Amino acid sequence: MTALIIPYRGVLPRIHPDAFIAPNVTLIGDIEIGRGASLWFGVIARGDVHQIRIGDDTNVQDGTIIHVSRGTHATIIGARVTIGHACIIHGCTLEDEAFVGMGATVLDGAVVEGGAVVAAGSVVPPNKRVKRGELWAGNPAKLLRELSEADQARFSRTWTNYAELGREYRAAAERGEAAAD
Repeated sequence: MTALIIPYRGVLPRIHPDAFIAPNVTLIGDIEIGRGASLWFGVIARGDVHQIRIGDDTNVQDGTIIHVSRGTHATIIGARVTIGHACIIHGCTLEDEAFVGMGATVLDGAVVEGGAVVAAGSVVPPNKRVKRGELWAGNPAKLLRELSEADQARFSRTWTNYAELGREYRAAAERGEAAAD
């Protein structure tokens, strides 16, 4: 099984050779994926009516959907970002080292600044800004509290763990074996 990589209007997704793309990921259209990024099982990214950019060492975990809004909102995901399982990332910006928890939704025009955290299950409404050092939670998401230094250290470790795991999976695939072998 291999990833499904589909051009849209002649534009094919561009994937850095050091990225890990799980076998059942679907990538469509104007997408760029950076060095060391990892897109895990069941991720769908559809850059058909605008662009999607995913930075270096970013991890997009299982079952996440990334999309855009026609002509108005690209999806820009910086470097060293963690996006948890089963998220919806739509026409928004996630700056370097942002963290989006499992099952969260970030909508058109929203910005999650670097070092900010969106809690699991939260919905960031259109055009909201989650500021550096803040934890937002709820539906609609609102400022819950400032992050402590310990919080920030814990969240920043996640991207490094996934970067290493992605390298392990990529190396196993290059050897023609499963990562667990």
